[in-house]
Amino acid sequence: MGARTDQTTDPALLQSLLQARRGTAFFARKLNELTDTELDGAALLHGWTRRHLVAHIGYNARAISRLIEWAATGIETPMYASPEARDDEINFGATLSPIALRNLFDHSAVHLNVEWRDLPEQAWHERVKTAQGRTVPASETVWMRTREVWTHAVDLNNGASFSDIPAPVLTRLLQDITSAWKTRATDTGLLIRVDRTVTGTDLTYGDTTAQNPTLVTGTLPGITQWATGRGTPGVTATQNGVPLENVPSAPHWI
Repeated sequence: MGARTDQTTDPALLQSLLQARRGTAFFARKLNELTDTELDGAALLHGWTRRHLVAHIGYNARAISRLIEWAATGIETPMYASPEARDDEINFGATLSPIALRNLFDHSAVHLNVEWRDLPEQAWHERVKTAQGRTVPASETVWMRTREVWTHAVDLNNGASFSDIPAPVLTRLLQDITSAWKTRATDTGLLIRVDRTVTGTDLTYGDTTAQNPTLVTGTLPGITQWATGRGTPGVTATQNGVPLENVPSAPHWI
Protein backbone atom coordinates (compact mmCIF):
# COMPACT_ATOMS: atom_id res chain seq x y z
CA MET A 1 0.00 0.00 0.00
CA GLY A 2 1.40 3.40 -0.98
CA ALA A 3 1.80 6.29 1.42
CA ARG A 4 -1.28 8.44 1.86
CA THR A 5 -0.89 12.03 0.75
CA ASP A 6 -2.81 15.28 1.07
CA GLN A 7 -6.10 15.27 -0.80
CA THR A 8 -5.70 18.90 -1.75
CA THR A 9 -3.72 19.66 -4.89
CA ASP A 10 -3.66 23.45 -4.45
CA PRO A 11 0.03 24.44 -4.71
CA ALA A 12 -0.30 27.44 -2.37
CA LEU A 13 -2.10 25.39 0.27
CA LEU A 14 0.43 22.58 -0.01
CA GLN A 15 3.23 25.11 0.55
CA SER A 16 1.40 26.48 3.58
CA LEU A 17 0.98 22.96 4.97
CA LEU A 18 4.70 22.40 4.52
CA GLN A 19 5.50 25.52 6.58
CA ALA A 20 3.14 24.36 9.33
CA ARG A 21 4.67 20.89 9.39
CA ARG A 22 8.19 22.30 9.44
CA GLY A 23 7.18 24.54 12.34
CA THR A 24 5.78 21.55 14.21
CA ALA A 25 9.02 19.65 13.63
CA PHE A 26 11.04 22.63 14.84
CA PHE A 27 8.94 22.94 18.00
CA ALA A 28 9.34 19.19 18.55
CA ARG A 29 13.12 19.47 18.22
CA LYS A 30 13.34 22.28 20.77
CA LEU A 31 11.00 20.41 23.11
CA ASN A 32 13.07 17.23 22.84
CA GLU A 33 16.20 19.20 23.77
CA LEU A 34 14.65 19.93 27.17
CA THR A 35 15.03 17.50 30.06
CA ASP A 36 11.97 16.61 32.09
CA THR A 37 13.21 18.84 34.91
CA GLU A 38 13.69 21.76 32.53
CA LEU A 39 10.00 21.63 31.64
CA ASP A 40 9.42 23.31 35.01
CA GLY A 41 11.47 26.33 33.91
CA ALA A 42 10.03 29.64 32.78
CA ALA A 43 8.80 30.19 29.25
CA LEU A 44 9.19 33.61 27.64
CA LEU A 45 5.46 34.26 28.10
CA HIS A 46 4.73 36.07 31.36
CA GLY A 47 3.41 33.78 34.07
CA TRP A 48 3.85 30.57 32.09
CA THR A 49 6.26 27.70 32.59
CA ARG A 50 7.39 25.59 29.68
CA ARG A 51 4.78 23.09 30.85
CA HIS A 52 2.01 25.61 30.19
CA LEU A 53 3.43 26.34 26.76
CA VAL A 54 3.62 22.68 25.71
CA ALA A 55 0.11 22.08 27.00
CA HIS A 56 -1.12 25.09 25.03
CA ILE A 57 0.46 23.83 21.80
CA GLY A 58 -0.96 20.36 22.33
CA TYR A 59 -4.49 21.51 23.06
CA ASN A 60 -4.29 24.07 20.26
CA ALA A 61 -3.73 21.20 17.81
CA ARG A 62 -6.80 19.45 19.17
CA ALA A 63 -8.83 22.66 18.91
CA ILE A 64 -7.82 23.22 15.29
CA SER A 65 -8.62 19.56 14.57
CA ARG A 66 -12.16 20.28 15.71
CA LEU A 67 -12.41 23.03 13.09
CA ILE A 68 -11.25 20.62 10.39
CA GLU A 69 -13.85 18.09 11.54
CA TRP A 70 -16.41 20.90 11.26
CA ALA A 71 -15.32 21.61 7.70
CA ALA A 72 -15.44 17.91 6.80
CA THR A 73 -18.82 17.08 8.35
CA GLY A 74 -20.73 20.37 8.42
CA ILE A 75 -21.38 19.78 12.14
CA GLU A 76 -20.36 22.80 14.20
CA THR A 77 -17.54 21.90 16.58
CA PRO A 78 -16.05 25.03 18.20
CA MET A 79 -12.38 25.24 19.10
CA TYR A 80 -13.22 25.69 22.78
CA ALA A 81 -16.40 25.71 24.83
CA SER A 82 -15.36 29.10 26.24
CA PRO A 83 -12.23 31.17 26.94
CA GLU A 84 -12.39 29.89 30.50
CA ALA A 85 -12.45 26.29 29.30
CA ARG A 86 -9.36 26.96 27.19
CA ASP A 87 -7.49 28.40 30.17
CA ASP A 88 -8.58 25.55 32.44
CA GLU A 89 -7.38 23.04 29.87
CA ILE A 90 -3.93 24.61 29.70
CA ASN A 91 -3.63 24.83 33.48
CA PHE A 92 -4.60 21.18 33.77
CA GLY A 93 -2.17 20.15 31.04
CA ALA A 94 0.65 21.88 32.90
CA THR A 95 0.15 19.42 35.78
CA LEU A 96 0.65 16.31 33.63
CA SER A 97 3.69 14.11 34.07
CA PRO A 98 6.52 14.84 31.65
CA ILE A 99 5.82 11.75 29.55
CA ALA A 100 2.10 12.54 29.39
CA LEU A 101 2.83 16.14 28.42
CA ARG A 102 5.17 15.05 25.65
CA ASN A 103 2.62 12.50 24.45
CA LEU A 104 -0.03 15.22 24.38
CA PHE A 105 2.11 17.24 21.99
CA ASP A 106 3.06 14.26 19.81
CA HIS A 107 -0.37 12.69 19.52
CA SER A 108 -2.27 15.95 18.98
CA ALA A 109 0.18 17.00 16.26
CA VAL A 110 -0.23 13.68 14.45
CA HIS A 111 -4.01 13.89 14.76
CA LEU A 112 -4.12 17.38 13.27
CA ASN A 113 -1.82 16.36 10.44
CA VAL A 114 -4.09 13.42 9.58
CA GLU A 115 -7.17 15.67 9.65
CA TRP A 116 -5.46 18.07 7.24
CA ARG A 117 -4.23 15.25 5.01
CA ASP A 118 -7.64 13.62 4.68
CA LEU A 119 -9.73 16.77 4.21
CA PRO A 120 -11.29 16.69 0.74
CA GLU A 121 -10.29 19.42 -1.70
CA GLN A 122 -13.65 21.22 -1.64
CA ALA A 123 -13.92 21.13 2.17
CA TRP A 124 -10.97 23.51 2.55
CA HIS A 125 -13.34 26.29 1.45
CA GLU A 126 -15.93 25.53 4.15
CA ARG A 127 -16.36 28.32 6.72
CA VAL A 128 -15.51 27.75 10.38
CA LYS A 129 -15.24 30.06 13.37
CA THR A 130 -12.07 30.81 15.33
CA ALA A 131 -11.88 31.20 19.08
CA GLN A 132 -11.92 34.99 18.53
CA GLY A 133 -15.20 34.73 16.64
CA ARG A 134 -13.82 35.29 13.12
CA THR A 135 -15.45 33.28 10.35
CA VAL A 136 -12.74 31.96 8.04
CA PRO A 137 -12.26 29.23 5.43
CA ALA A 138 -10.84 25.97 6.76
CA SER A 139 -7.63 26.73 4.88
CA GLU A 140 -6.95 29.54 7.39
CA THR A 141 -6.36 26.90 10.08
CA VAL A 142 -3.01 26.14 8.49
CA TRP A 143 -1.76 29.67 9.12
CA MET A 144 -3.30 29.66 12.60
CA ARG A 145 -1.16 26.63 13.48
CA THR A 146 1.93 27.87 11.64
CA ARG A 147 1.97 31.06 13.67
CA GLU A 148 1.61 29.15 16.94
CA VAL A 149 4.31 26.53 16.49
CA TRP A 150 7.01 28.81 15.10
CA THR A 151 6.63 31.66 17.60
CA HIS A 152 6.11 29.42 20.61
CA ALA A 153 9.21 27.40 19.75
CA VAL A 154 11.05 30.63 20.56
CA ASP A 155 8.99 31.00 23.74
CA LEU A 156 10.32 27.65 25.00
CA ASN A 157 13.32 29.76 25.99
CA ASN A 158 16.03 27.25 25.13
CA GLY A 159 17.89 28.77 22.24
CA ALA A 160 15.45 29.29 19.36
CA SER A 161 15.18 32.80 17.94
CA PHE A 162 13.13 34.71 15.42
CA SER A 163 16.06 34.29 13.01
CA ASP A 164 15.15 30.57 12.90
CA ILE A 165 11.69 31.36 11.55
CA PRO A 166 11.37 31.34 7.72
CA ALA A 167 11.08 34.77 6.10
CA PRO A 168 7.62 34.06 4.56
CA VAL A 169 6.26 33.22 8.03
CA LEU A 170 7.81 36.34 9.56
CA THR A 171 6.48 38.52 6.74
CA ARG A 172 2.92 37.26 7.11
CA LEU A 173 3.07 37.49 10.89
CA LEU A 174 4.26 41.09 10.70
CA GLN A 175 1.51 41.88 8.21
CA ASP A 176 -1.08 40.41 10.59
CA ILE A 177 0.25 42.45 13.49
CA THR A 178 0.50 45.76 11.66
CA SER A 179 -2.95 45.25 10.13
CA ALA A 180 -4.36 44.79 13.64
CA TRP A 181 -2.66 48.01 14.73
CA LYS A 182 -4.11 49.86 11.76
CA THR A 183 -7.62 48.54 12.42
CA ARG A 184 -7.42 49.71 16.03
CA ALA A 185 -5.62 52.96 15.12
CA THR A 186 -2.89 52.14 17.64
CA ASP A 187 -0.07 52.78 15.17
CA THR A 188 -0.61 56.55 14.97
CA GLY A 189 2.73 58.34 14.70
CA LEU A 190 4.61 55.05 14.37
CA LEU A 191 6.48 54.08 11.20
CA ILE A 192 8.18 50.69 10.89
CA ARG A 193 10.86 49.99 8.32
CA VAL A 194 12.34 46.55 7.71
CA ASP A 195 15.70 46.58 5.96
CA ARG A 196 16.45 44.47 2.91
CA THR A 197 18.87 42.04 4.59
CA VAL A 198 16.40 39.14 4.58
CA THR A 199 13.63 40.25 2.26
CA GLY A 200 15.68 41.70 -0.60
CA THR A 201 13.63 44.89 -0.47
CA ASP A 202 12.72 47.43 2.19
CA LEU A 203 9.30 46.97 3.77
CA THR A 204 7.37 49.81 5.41
CA TYR A 205 4.42 49.52 7.78
CA GLY A 206 2.53 51.83 10.11
CA ASP A 207 1.50 55.46 9.90
CA THR A 208 2.93 56.59 6.56
CA THR A 209 1.10 59.94 6.78
CA ALA A 210 2.65 61.09 10.07
CA GLN A 211 4.62 64.35 9.86
CA ASN A 212 7.23 63.45 12.47
CA PRO A 213 6.80 59.73 13.10
CA THR A 214 8.75 57.60 15.50
CA LEU A 215 10.74 55.51 13.03
CA VAL A 216 11.51 51.96 14.15
CA THR A 217 14.00 50.10 11.95
CA GLY A 218 15.66 46.69 11.95
CA THR A 219 15.87 43.32 10.27
CA LEU A 220 12.79 41.24 9.55
CA PRO A 221 13.42 38.87 12.49
CA GLY A 222 14.23 41.77 14.80
CA ILE A 223 11.24 43.89 13.85
CA THR A 224 8.87 40.92 14.08
CA GLN A 225 10.22 40.00 17.51
CA TRP A 226 9.71 43.60 18.64
CA ALA A 227 6.22 43.72 17.13
CA THR A 228 5.18 40.61 19.06
CA GLY A 229 6.39 42.19 22.30
CA ARG A 230 9.36 39.87 22.74
CA GLY A 231 12.33 42.25 22.87
CA THR A 232 14.29 44.65 20.70
CA PRO A 233 17.56 42.99 19.57
CA GLY A 234 18.95 44.76 16.51
CA VAL A 235 16.08 47.28 16.47
CA THR A 236 16.61 51.04 16.67
CA ALA A 237 14.28 54.03 16.85
CA THR A 238 14.63 57.66 15.81
CA GLN A 239 12.44 60.75 15.82
CA ASN A 240 13.19 63.69 13.54
CA GLY A 241 16.41 61.86 12.72
CA VAL A 242 17.53 61.83 16.35
CA PRO A 243 18.21 58.39 17.87
CA LEU A 244 16.03 57.50 20.83
CA GLU A 245 17.66 56.03 23.91
CA ASN A 246 14.99 53.33 24.16
CA VAL A 247 12.92 51.67 21.45
CA PRO A 248 9.23 52.25 22.28
CA SER A 249 7.12 49.25 23.14
CA ALA A 250 5.09 47.89 20.25
CA PRO A 251 1.29 48.36 20.47
CA HIS A 252 -0.69 45.35 21.63
CA TRP A 253 -2.09 43.32 18.77
CA ILE A 254 -3.97 40.40 20.38
